[in-house]
Amino acid sequence: MNSLAILQPMLGVMVLTAVVWFVMYARRIPAMQGARKPVQVYTTPDKVVELLPDEVNYPAHNLKNLFELPVLFYALCLYLFVTGTAQQPDVIAAWVFLVFRVLHSAIHCTVNIVMARFATYCVAALALWFMLARAVLGAF
Repeated sequence: MNSLAILQPMLGVMVLTAVVWFVMYARRIPAMQGARKPVQVYTTPDKVVELLPDEVNYPAHNLKNLFELPVLFYALCLYLFVTGTAQQPDVIAAWVFLVFRVLHSAIHCTVNIVMARFATYCVAALALWFMLARAVLGAF
């Protein structure tokens, strides 16, 4: 199997992170302008959350979330690539992780239905834990 295949879903999660970042600012900047408050009142993330509507803050919350489990995903994909141990089940699980993280972000940044968001998070997390278990078992 071509070990480069494990890098494609990893790149997909990076693109997802960039998209959420752009969505965050596409919502935040107009909301800040519409609030007609001096920029200096937005000195901390907590102040932004306090001063802007929840819907505007959803992408920011999702962006923070994209620096939690995905960090382990990146490291694991790189480990599998560098060691040349990525196999078809790992690549499939990596794609599952990406697809469900995309769904999670779409839900989180729009309707923010907590149970739907949690379900997509769980599927992505299980795919990641599957990959990690395979890597650990393969290392011994």
